Amino acid sequence: MKPARSAASIAVDVAILWILIGLAAAAFWPVYRDPWYLATAGGAVIAGTVVALLGARFRWPSFVVLLVAAGVFVVLGVPLAVPGRAIGGFLPSWEGILDLLSGVSYGWKQLLTITLPVGDYQALLVPAFLLLLTATLLSVTIAARARYPELAVLPPIVAFLVAIAFGPDEVPWPVPLALGMLAGSLVFLVWHRWRRRRSAIRALARATPDAEGRPLETAGGAALGMRTVVAGGLILVIASGASIGATAVVPVTGERDVLRTAVEQPFDPRDYPSPLAGFRRYLRDDRVDEVMLTISGLPAGSRVRVATLDSYDGVVYAVGTASVDSASGTFVRIPQSVDQGGVSGESVTLVVEVAGYRGVWLPSAGAFESITFTGARGASLTDAFYYNATTGTAAVLGGLETGDGYRIDAVLPDQPATTEFDALSPGDADVPRLGEIPEELALYLEERVRTLTSPGERLVAMLDALQTDGYISHGLDEEDPPSRSGHGADRIAELVTESRMIGDAEQYAVAAALMARQLGFPARVVFGFVPQDGVVRGSDVTAWIEVDTAQYGWVAIDPVPEDRPIPEEEPEEENQVARPPSVVPPPPDRPDPQADQAAPDNAQDDPDQLDPLLAALLAALGVVGVGLLIIAVVLAPFALIVAAKVRRRRLRRNAPDTVQRISGGWDEFADAVLDHGFATPPAATRSELAAVAGGLPSRVLAAVADRAVFAPEHANPADADRVWDAVGELRAALDLGLTRWQRVRALVSLRSLGAYSVRSLFRREGRQR
Repeated sequence: MKPARSAASIAVDVAILWILIGLAAAAFWPVYRDPWYLATAGGAVIAGTVVALLGARFRWPSFVVLLVAAGVFVVLGVPLAVPGRAIGGFLPSWEGILDLLSGVSYGWKQLLTITLPVGDYQALLVPAFLLLLTATLLSVTIAARARYPELAVLPPIVAFLVAIAFGPDEVPWPVPLALGMLAGSLVFLVWHRWRRRRSAIRALARATPDAEGRPLETAGGAALGMRTVVAGGLILVIASGASIGATAVVPVTGERDVLRTAVEQPFDPRDYPSPLAGFRRYLRDDRVDEVMLTISGLPAGSRVRVATLDSYDGVVYAVGTASVDSASGTFVRIPQSVDQGGVSGESVTLVVEVAGYRGVWLPSAGAFESITFTGARGASLTDAFYYNATTGTAAVLGGLETGDGYRIDAVLPDQPATTEFDALSPGDADVPRLGEIPEELALYLEERVRTLTSPGERLVAMLDALQTDGYISHGLDEEDPPSRSGHGADRIAELVTESRMIGDAEQYAVAAALMARQLGFPARVVFGFVPQDGVVRGSDVTAWIEVDTAQYGWVAIDPVPEDRPIPEEEPEEENQVARPPSVVPPPPDRPDPQADQAAPDNAQDDPDQLDPLLAALLAALGVVGVGLLIIAVVLAPFALIVAAKVRRRRLRRNAPDTVQRISGGWDEFADAVLDHGFATPPAATRSELAAVAGGLPSRVLAAVADRAVFAPEHANPADADRVWDAVGELRAALDLGLTRWQRVRALVSLRSLGAYSVRSLFRREGRQR
């Protein structure tokens, strides 16, 4: 029987456990970094403590504690974890309750697919609230009610590990948090070791009389068990010293492998065609004058970025992904804003209305800070928005449509004048590795920069060469000179080997980016528009490059030559043999998902429309399925208790020995007495327990069991069958006069499933096998 605990000792337990749970909450802080998170965490800890202490004070069974905790979670969860849905700031609403329950299921995955910190965005505080409430409830309940309160340190440790797993890959205080958790856990264990030892010694002293018959009392109670305290302190000092020494030898970098580094992001740019592949579709007669976007707040001549292309495989320049090369960055959801405090430039607010533009890539400008969607689809577009901070590319799942709108706060970075390009030097930004570069392009570059040594001067010489040698032709009109679309290695080789260099922004941007990479500059291609006013038309489509520099960071450069008359092609000499361009096939181990795909402005094919009746039926089944899943999760612990008791009963009744069957029948009855709430004396004999249960049949059953166990003759197998029949009748008698609720409480009671009973159950099962 578990000895009674004083209020003071439980208060000490709660204080230490609060420190441990506070450390777990601190490990979750980098995920939120919002003052409201402190209220959420504090409310969860206080609520969990109150429910646990009330359950211990009034001896609530486990399922009552669970039901009360679930009610507290619903009542407090909306104002604390979904504050935007609370009525008046403190009353739960139906929408808030739905978001709260949804956050229990989906919030964990969303935390891994959104950029940090998330603040109080939508229902993403729900995982932290649920974790801290559960950890507090379990730890305080174990400390106040369990036979081994030392196990109460496990829930805070689990919460701490979960917080780390769902946190960022860089943490500000890795060593202090870990050492704090270690120290707090050791203090809790040492405290209970000392308290248990003190109680045992005092009980022994009181039970041992002195020479005059009076009970002995221990002296120096405060110093009792001091050796254990000192030993625990030494362990803590040694562990802390070893940890600090290890960090001195191998410094902690703060980076770690967590779940978000391995989880697959919902938006994968490889699922969509490269925007550059459809460059010339904007220039067709039916699209060239069509209004794509209207933008207010954009300075004249500023560039509108549609997508940044940083991955080239010799066939297509595409939007990269971290799943292929970590240098491409990751598309994640943006909960509030992106900190651009380190970017020097002009702050702007752009108001964009979508007209004829289509595609998943969201046009923007400058360094993105925040976005607010407007229009009828504003809420759905907010949930579908993803942003890659590494490349500055934004996207929305499902694409933009006519009538969509949004407002962007951004910073237009300061850029050097073209006259300063010769002083630029390469930066240190990571960019994905390139596929094979055409040999013809390398020869072309070498011939134009061989006499120069400065990286900036070589960059300027390369750009000047394109301006001097290049001509513009889209090849769409009959009077235009032929100009093949595409930007694979064969097309770029053709660009620099033909007698006339003819192409458009698609080819020149790719050629310039590849040559800038050869000069040592990290470079990438940007597809977008350069409107002359606030109206973006198809004719404004273009492409440029960005090179990373040590002086300015990423610098936008236009490599496209001016549009000028194209001279007539000179006839080739009879003996001159033109060198055919090299053709670089797609990499054999990486099939090209981008080639020959439709332009990005083409609307996505609508999925097959479901019949309305079928759609309604599927929606209803989904709601029912979610409801059944929630019910199954809630009832699972109770079903496990019932299953354990059924298994125990089966093992006892089917024991190989007759005496064991009879003894097991008595044990089954004794457990039923416990589960029905009878107070039994410790180490009670069968007769004493039968007296507690009352009635002649129980006394007869006790006598039969005692005779079978202690009598010298062998027990009759028929007696075992009669014993089990009697046990069934006695169990039914215990239920007489009880309400249905009381019978359910007895069915799921944990009193008979103590540690000894469980261990005995499994040992007996192993022997029977």
